[in-house]
Amino acid sequence: MDVKENQMNILVEALPYLRDFKGKTVVVKYGGNAMLNDEIKTKVLQDIVFLQCAGMHPVVVHGGGPEITEMLKKAGKKSEFISGLRVTDAETVSIAEMALVGKVNTDLVARLNVLGGKAIGLNGKDANLIEAKKHLADVYENGEVNLVDIGYVGNVEHVNTDLINLLLKNGYIPVIAPIGVGSEGETYNINADSVAGEVAGALKAEKLLVLTDVKGIYEDYRDENSFISTLTFEKAQELIVRGSIDGGMIPKVKACIVALSGGAEKTHIIDGRKEHTILEEIFSDKGVGTEVVKE
Repeated sequence: MDVKENQMNILVEALPYLRDFKGKTVVVKYGGNAMLNDEIKTKVLQDIVFLQCAGMHPVVVHGGGPEITEMLKKAGKKSEFISGLRVTDAETVSIAEMALVGKVNTDLVARLNVLGGKAIGLNGKDANLIEAKKHLADVYENGEVNLVDIGYVGNVEHVNTDLINLLLKNGYIPVIAPIGVGSEGETYNINADSVAGEVAGALKAEKLLVLTDVKGIYEDYRDENSFISTLTFEKAQELIVRGSIDGGMIPKVKACIVALSGGAEKTHIIDGRKEHTILEEIFSDKGVGTEVVKE
């Protein structure tokens, strides 16, 4: 098969998906190495602009842990983590906000616009977009669970979708930094996976795509042959309890569960390091990564 014929076949295969997903909302959680590598970053953002050009409504939620760490380092502050979450005092949350909103968010918005998108940057303080409350970390000591205050780290209480829907209706790509606002106006740094799951559920999105640095979920992460293409709620919880899903993958799986519980149709954990993995997942018959489903 020559290159031209192969390209035509790809377009024909994409046709039913272009038809079915037109006008539907897709939330993309963007982070990890896909954000650090400049070439891959361009490919990911091209995919997001393509979704908009194809008549879909993409919403981007991004992380920025490495940028926060780097900015803290420059300020002479050492990063401390408890249960995988950054201990965040008042100075740290201010620096985190600068890194996420002032640096990462504006960079992604500018790049999307250069590629032909109509992107606009948001954070949880805009029109009280992400209302949050303090998160207490679970710390296991001597067989007991203790709740520890780690500062200005938040949980999503409520997502106000009016602003997002208004922007989508008018042809914009909302790009959301994971900063929340408390009842007294205080700033909270929130895990970006959690924000993406909450946003996808609140919007009743057609899909949540969580970009990560691995192919997807494995029954045993040490065994390449144990890759799981479809994962149910129940199986996901079982693998977390068993320890087969650990570390940074746990919040990603939990984000999928939150999104589905909130009303999203489908969720996918996909390898953001591969070129055009978003388009491959949405517009091809085989798809990629692990699909997390309700049943």
